[in-house]
Parts: sequence; C-alpha cells; structure tokens
Amino acid sequence: MPAGHNTGRSRRSTQNSPRARRRAERRRRLRRTLICSAAVLAVAVGVTAYATTSDDDATVADGRKKTAAQPNELDGETSGGGDPSAQGGRRSPSPAPPSTAPASPSANPSSPAATSTAPARPGVFTSSAAAGGPQGKGTVRRWRVEVEEGSGVDADGAAKAVEAILGHPRGWTNDPAYGFQLAGPGQPVDFTVKIATPTTTDRLCEVVTPELIGETNCRAGHTVVVNLKRWQEGSPQFKGPVEEYRALIVNHEVGHEIGHDHETCPGPGKPAPAMMQQIKGLHGCKANAWPYDEHGTYLSGPHVP
Repeated sequence: MPAGHNTGRSRRSTQNSPRARRRAERRRRLRRTLICSAAVLAVAVGVTAYATTSDDDATVADGRKKTAAQPNELDGETSGGGDPSAQGGRRSPSPAPPSTAPASPSANPSSPAATSTAPARPGVFTSSAAAGGPQGKGTVRRWRVEVEEGSGVDADGAAKAVEAILGHPRGWTNDPAYGFQLAGPGQPVDFTVKIATPTTTDRLCEVVTPELIGETNCRAGHTVVVNLKRWQEGSPQFKGPVEEYRALIVNHEVGHEIGHDHETCPGPGKPAPAMMQQIKGLHGCKANAWPYDEHGTYLSGPHVP
C-alpha cells in the first residue's frame, strides 16, 4: 500500500474515538442553543410589536373618548366649547390633505343642490375681501366671513348678507350697547363667521350626537360656524324664506358671542326668541329670526338653565 494512503477503517476509527464523539456532542449542543435563542428572540419581538400596537390603539381610543366627553354644546343653533385653531377668529383650522377630485364649478348659494357639493380642498377657507363701516352705537366688534373652498358660496356676498343682518333695525344693534364692523383683509377681528360644509361643520363643532350629525350650526370659541346645508336650505321648523333663517343663525350664534344664553317659548302664539333653539321645535311659538320686534322691544323668553 502506498505511503500516506488512509483506509476507510482508519477514518471510522478516528470518528468513533472518544475525542471525536465529544466534539460532535458539543456541536449538537451549540446548534440546539442557537435554535432556542432564535426562537426566544422571535417571541420577544412579537410581544414587543403587539404591546406597541396595543398602546397606539389605546391612545386613539382615549382621544376619541376625550372628544366625546367634551363636545361643543350642540342643538342646531347653539354655542359650544371651542376649537383651539379657531380662537379669536384669526386662524383657520389646519387644512385636510387636498382632495384629488377636481374643483366643482361655482354654484348658486341659494340653491339646495349646492349642499351636496364636495369641497375641492376640505377644511380650507377663503376670507372675504369686503370691508364695511361701523354699525351700532356700542363698542365695535370686528368680524369677517370665511367660506369653505368648493362650497359654492361667494365670500364677499356672504359677508354683505351677514353685515345686513347685524345692522338690521330688529337686530342686535337695536341695543346701544352693541356695535359691529366688517373687517377688511389683514385687519384683526374679534370673531369669525365660517360657512362650512356639513362634514367640516361636524368636525369644527365636535358633533358626536347621531341625530345632530350634518345638521347643526354652533359657536366654537370666537367662531360662528354656519352649516352650509342650513345656510342654503333653512330649517324644517322655520316657516319662512331661507334668508330669514340665515338671519336666525347669525342672530342666535352672535347672540352667544355677545353674552346671551338660551331662552325658550314665552307662550303659545308669541314670537319665538332669537335665542331659542327653534330647530328643536317651537313649543307653540311662532318662528322668528330677530332679537327685537318692529317697535324695538326685546323678544325674550324664559331662561334655559
């Protein structure tokens, strides 16, 4: 046999030696250790991911509970708590991501069909450029109108309509304590009148009551939020032209802005106070949009706690 040539039997003898068996056993233990470590690591990663997801879900749930627990006071023509982005009427809320839908053409603001128009940029508002002189004898409160883009409402036209309501002989300026002025572009304001689609109104007013979703107006902080649906269609509880119901919205919400609380029907057949929640029912009163009658008498009713 040539020198240096190994036989199969010699290799088997080496493999079966005690030293070789110990080495093989160490390799098997090392493989089991590595496999177990990998399994433990996978379980730990899975548990961590589950815990992280659970914490995120809990945060979302808590946020929803807080929103539901502290909603604005809503009823169709009422005041509310406040959207921090709307305080002072100086800032619009953070815009939602722009929609890919094309901008809809301008619609007649008096047409009910325009209420179904989805805004091209939901939550983005255009300010009125019109300006006006002081109205009333009291301390002037400056204000402006903002309309949601794509709503079909002309901002300057809406501003002039609100100005006419605030300066009406039967409006709040009948009281010498009150005064208003439509502010021009860039001028500071004391409150803002926003005309918003029902979806955006629900967000600004923090609507959580099912029967009020899509139906309300509100005052949030120093922002009067006017539901586009109500601006264009009026209310089934209000018998009269839509322009009169717009006056009720403005007088009611601005009434809250200047410090008036809710009132209710003073008696069957009498005019409902402007500070009455008329969308909830008239309770025997007659629909009325104005704080004062033609003789300058305040149309009051029992205070609502």
